Amino acid sequence: MAPQAHHHRPTLKQSNKSFKSKHASKGARKAAAKGKPAAIAAPSVSSHKAVDAGAKRMRLNQQSQKRDAKQRAGREDAKFFSMSSNGGPSHCLNSLGLSDGDIAGLNWDGHSSFVTMAPRFKSSIHFNLLPPLQVFSALDAALASDIVILLLSSVDEVQLEGEAVLRCLQGQAGGVTALACVQAPESNPLTGAAKSLVNKSLLSFSRYFFPSVNKVFSADTANEAILLARALCETSPASIQHPDGRAWLVAEEEPVWTAAAGTANDIEQQVAEPGSLRVTGTVRGGRLSANRLVHLPGFGDFQISEISAARSLSTRDSDGCASAVCLSSPGDEADDLTANNVPDLLANEQTWPTEEEMMGAQGAETDDLPKRVKRVPKGTSAYQAAWIFDDDDEDDCSGVDSEAESASDMMDTEAMESDLDAQIHNETEELEEVELDARSEDHQEMTAEEEEAQYEAYLRERERAQRDDINFPDEIDTPRHIAASVRFQRYRGLRSFRTSPWDPYENLPLDYGEIFQFENFSATQKRVEREAREEGVQLGTRVTLVINNVPRETVAARGRGTPFVVHGLLRHEHKQTVLHFAVQRNTEYTQPDPLVLCAGPRRYNINPLFSQHVRGGGKGVNNVHKSERYLKPGSTTVVTTYGPACFGKLPCLLLKQGSQGLPDLVAMGSFLSSDPTRIIAKRIVLTGHPFKVHKKTATIRYMFFNREDVHYFQSVELHTKYGRTGHITEALGTHGYFKAHFDGPIQQMDAVCMSLYKRQFPKWSTTFQSQTVTEIKQDDSTSMEFE
Repeated sequence: MAPQAHHHRPTLKQSNKSFKSKHASKGARKAAAKGKPAAIAAPSVSSHKAVDAGAKRMRLNQQSQKRDAKQRAGREDAKFFSMSSNGGPSHCLNSLGLSDGDIAGLNWDGHSSFVTMAPRFKSSIHFNLLPPLQVFSALDAALASDIVILLLSSVDEVQLEGEAVLRCLQGQAGGVTALACVQAPESNPLTGAAKSLVNKSLLSFSRYFFPSVNKVFSADTANEAILLARALCETSPASIQHPDGRAWLVAEEEPVWTAAAGTANDIEQQVAEPGSLRVTGTVRGGRLSANRLVHLPGFGDFQISEISAARSLSTRDSDGCASAVCLSSPGDEADDLTANNVPDLLANEQTWPTEEEMMGAQGAETDDLPKRVKRVPKGTSAYQAAWIFDDDDEDDCSGVDSEAESASDMMDTEAMESDLDAQIHNETEELEEVELDARSEDHQEMTAEEEEAQYEAYLRERERAQRDDINFPDEIDTPRHIAASVRFQRYRGLRSFRTSPWDPYENLPLDYGEIFQFENFSATQKRVEREAREEGVQLGTRVTLVINNVPRETVAARGRGTPFVVHGLLRHEHKQTVLHFAVQRNTEYTQPDPLVLCAGPRRYNINPLFSQHVRGGGKGVNNVHKSERYLKPGSTTVVTTYGPACFGKLPCLLLKQGSQGLPDLVAMGSFLSSDPTRIIAKRIVLTGHPFKVHKKTATIRYMFFNREDVHYFQSVELHTKYGRTGHITEALGTHGYFKAHFDGPIQQMDAVCMSLYKRQFPKWSTTFQSQTVTEIKQDDSTSMEFE
């Protein structure tokens, strides 16, 4: 065995230092980048900025992608507000009919109205289906419904048109019970967390318009459909009986129109010719009497010739109904169709002053001016004599008598007077007496050029002040080409707008002779409502109405998606009077277009008057209310128009035709009163400029431009923008200058104002007929259904 070689343990071992370079190797950079080209950079010192810039762009790109994804997810989550879903209300109701036999099959009685039976709940439900985005059809159905079902989609969002429909329903059908129902398309059903999120969002959306909604129902499955069916049958409506005793009837069968005897056989002529209309339905809301009139929306008021009994839905068979029993017929106290009063123009004849009396009054006004006699040299005119100083002139120009004159001043004055008397005595033969107007001696007339230049400068300064000050919107300029007494002859001044008396029966237009006025509106309303609750066919009776003199177009114009509703009226509700509604503005109102007033079941085209609403709804001391030029946001405004009488707190809407065919909601409110004596006063403010100021007295110009106007308005009280009040004391010159005295010192920068008021009267309204009644699309995919 060979011996092993001997090796010594090394005592010196070299250990190299690690690489300390600031730059990573190519492999390290590639591993860090993981295939991203933006992270690869050359191993040079100058590449630091490029690497940092690429990393920053990458971070910004990632943030932008996250932000876009979040916004996209939010938009997807919001697509459940829909006014038109894929399945439609027919699909929803068919789902209710398949709920394990709880609700029987659908029994169709018409195109848009049908009845479904619910044997388990021992009730029947009358449904009225509406086409999408039909505002007036929705309002008619909501007034005649106990429960409103809002059928919303889980994938489509509500457009602005749909929100307009809901806002109108909110304003007019505030007392109707609403149920929210979500419908998901078969291609995209709701499950799990998505369903919970959609229901929560839909509940919040529905409560914004109808706070009474506490749950969102669905009919996508059998279990959910039975819950909705139970809610429809067991939910108690907000008000089964109308508080004012009004009755209505929804046609459960197709209305039958019969031509009157002797009517032409031509169908085109029959459309305009009146006939009788038979409508079958159940009386709702209150008692229905044949002595009262009924209203057909869009066509007016009509008389009832007979109310007969009709068989109920449960006992109706194919053999037909037996001879109908008359339940109510018109009596001696039946209302007629007289709407306007016939005025007696000779009973309240007014005597106007003759021209001689008016000329005499003007002469008397001139004669009443105080005259004074002054001795002046011969040949001096009255105008020149006004500028000759004497003792009385000095006293008048001083404005305020000085009680602290020194003794030396008094002695000097006496000396001057004695010298003047001696001079006048020596020249007695050369003097003559001239009559002067004592109130115009201290005013100096200007030339026409100077007056025009100063007036133009005043207008420029006033225009600048009007741009800076919006606290006086009623200011107007006095015209120069026409006398102010002629231009503003219908205006008057009031010492106090709230307490000064104003006779409500003076200078009334002829239109006021055609309206009716209630001696005691509150007492009449109580009596009328009591009669409506006591007489007529009982609530819940199924009857057949025979309405007289109804044109055929009332049936022909009804679209496929509109329910036929007959509304009962109270006594006197056909007579024309002055109506006042308290409303609050909802949207921007800048166009002076005619508005559509929806007061209960009635709709009218109106050009209303706007006036201030007294706090508490009272009349005030003199029943005078300032008019407004437009509806102000955030405050209650009174809308006044001519129209048929109303009783009770009827909801009202103000609409105007929008650009896309749908009406825009302008304001909502309720009926206030019927008071022809309510005075709506339009105010104008004439302003003047203080020309000369001496303590409490000032010379005012540019309010008037002739002396006659100053005398005409001399009795009207003045006020300034800084709170001073005063009166015109005298006219100065011939250009409309006058002297005024105030209750305190005024400033040169102040403006003198005179408020004048004129009574405004409303205009006649016309019946509104919807343009879309005959253009309703026969589309089953509707957005709402009404029970």
